[in-house]
Amino acid sequence: MRCLVTGAAGFIGSHLCERLLEDGHDVIGIDALVPYYDPQIKQANLTRLLQHQRFRFYRWDLRYQDLREVVRWADYIFHLAAMPGLIQAWQDFEGYWTCNVLATHRLLEAVQHHASSLRRFLYISTSSVYGRYASGDESLPLKPISPYGVTKLAGEQLCRAHAEVYGLPLVVLRYFSVYGPRQRPDMAYHRFIRALLLDEPITVYGDGLQIRGNTYISDCIEATIRTMDAPPGETYNIGGGETATVWEIIRKLEGISGRKARIRQEASRPGDQRYTFADTTKLRLHFDWRPRVGLDEGLRQQWAWQERQLTKANKSSATRESAYEHFGQN
Repeated sequence: MRCLVTGAAGFIGSHLCERLLEDGHDVIGIDALVPYYDPQIKQANLTRLLQHQRFRFYRWDLRYQDLREVVRWADYIFHLAAMPGLIQAWQDFEGYWTCNVLATHRLLEAVQHHASSLRRFLYISTSSVYGRYASGDESLPLKPISPYGVTKLAGEQLCRAHAEVYGLPLVVLRYFSVYGPRQRPDMAYHRFIRALLLDEPITVYGDGLQIRGNTYISDCIEATIRTMDAPPGETYNIGGGETATVWEIIRKLEGISGRKARIRQEASRPGDQRYTFADTTKLRLHFDWRPRVGLDEGLRQQWAWQERQLTKANKSSATRESAYEHFGQN
């Protein structure tokens, strides 16, 4: 099958593209490499993909690009591209509005006249649409409390409108706290691990008793693949089944690293969720899906990956510094 993945250079998008290629699909990846974090990280995520003969990549911005040709080519569309839930969310509503709502609208406009030939349109949503207490099944009231959650819900509703009017074969997936190798540098577990590796303070916002349901990246991707042919109109929570507070995660990372964390507490962030835990009963019943990677093992995998990345960065920096010193001596 021919699959179009938006946000292909991101944490989850790059893993999804790799899995689709492994399963024998042809893949077009689209990403604008918007610099809300270092675009070089996203480019590194693409390294393996760009070597694959059945993968094509376009550095396109969904807000401005004419997408009609690639949409006509696709059997499946996975719409992951979005501005994520960053700390500065309240200061950049325009970014959230244009990346999460306007971009989705532009993509749907391109799809509009080809909806009948599309196998599925998978809109990747988030637990943030449920609001402060995201614990329950897909019927939980939708009460987002952040610009990210508000705009992702708006994207959902745009998709539902197109499903109703134009027959878009829509499936909505709501991800819960995905972690693992390639996790974005602004996300909590990445920040915690980096701080421990560099012997820097870990910043904990609020009382540290916020609870997250954790989803390892390979479990997230497996669930996404299984829902490719879900009945149109369905919505699925995707979560790993294990919860932990911020303090519990830090203690686990201390155990993995053999290092003691230095803590710096700051005020709670506006719009931060208090409790998230996905009821995945529907996903389990429809697709016999079960999470396979436990939290302890998943954190070990992410620690090992970040440690390798830091070692590579240090070696690269040392090589550049040595070359510079050699150049200066001549």
